[in-house]
Amino acid sequence: MSSELMPSPYAKFPFDDLFDWYDQHGRDLPWRHRWPTLAPVYHLWLSEIMLQQTVVATVIPYFLGFIRRWPTVEALAAAPVDEVLAAWAGLGYYARARNLHKTANIVAAEHGGVFPVDQKTLLALPGIGPYTASAIRVMGYGQPGVVVDGNIERVMSRFFAIKTPLPKAKIEIAAAYAYSCPDARPSDFPQALMDFANAVCTPKAPGCSHCPMVGTCRGYLEGIAKKLPQKAPKRQKPTRHGVVFVAVNKAGEAFMERRPEKGLLGGMMAFPSVGWTETNGPDADFQVAKTAAPFAAQWRQLPTPVHHVFTHFALEMTIYYAETDQPLTAANTGWWQVPQPGQLPSLMRKVWQQVEKSKPLLAQRKSASTAGDAIGH
Repeated sequence: MSSELMPSPYAKFPFDDLFDWYDQHGRDLPWRHRWPTLAPVYHLWLSEIMLQQTVVATVIPYFLGFIRRWPTVEALAAAPVDEVLAAWAGLGYYARARNLHKTANIVAAEHGGVFPVDQKTLLALPGIGPYTASAIRVMGYGQPGVVVDGNIERVMSRFFAIKTPLPKAKIEIAAAYAYSCPDARPSDFPQALMDFANAVCTPKAPGCSHCPMVGTCRGYLEGIAKKLPQKAPKRQKPTRHGVVFVAVNKAGEAFMERRPEKGLLGGMMAFPSVGWTETNGPDADFQVAKTAAPFAAQWRQLPTPVHHVFTHFALEMTIYYAETDQPLTAANTGWWQVPQPGQLPSLMRKVWQQVEKSKPLLAQRKSASTAGDAIGH
């Protein structure tokens, strides 16, 4: 441990106290085992991918569903990618699902169904970054390594009173973790820290009064625990605008398309849409819609747009709706089917829900189209 990276004087992290707490209060999660038993690496990898940008309570039913349906990495690799994407629907960040399937195929075909142990080979697999690779090595194989997520950043920055704002503080926090990590129970150490951060060292109201490590926590002793970790000011998310087209035929089927593999909602089933840019706005939606509809129909603008928030921007989607039995042509790349909300990404599920809510109003206005809310044949 470099003295430049650690506060001085500083205490050794009291991992014995942490393990005592963990043995009494640690969570029982379906992908987790406790030392000396190690979690099946397939289970650990699957859970770590699902947990990226997603809370534990949301992940658990998806994880259990995947394990029931595809109990091994070979089974997941053999599944059609469309089935994997459909099973992932609702978890968001759909590039994770595409990379999940790609990695399963590589592990099954090139590694005999066994995830590699070394960091470099793990990092070469789609969707696996430094954190996930370290998690697999430490929690799946019991190897030494640094496993630091947002929860562990919070504990380490408070215990060692690391005042450097994130993300610059990540180097100091990783050094603090490496300094603190015990030789015993290496797979339990990050799991114990995560549970402790979730239950005691919480973001806004840390439970210092019942923390077993409070006597040596520098953040507490300096009276700054609640302020740590410090973060750089957040940039305000820009708002983008787009147009989505929902056409429904007499059988109740909607016209669907597959989004491009690269980009947001890549490879997912969706209603045709355009825009998604900051240059478009509500005033431009009608002009965009006139030229971008998937086929000619009596498209009507719904009065209420759909709002959705992605990681780096907010999106407002204007909905155009049409009832038609338009036959498909060579120019149409989609198909007709009854939308199943559980198979749609969250944004498109919101669009379909808004269409369903608007149908009574649309029926009343069907014979009263105006140039302001309909676009042509």
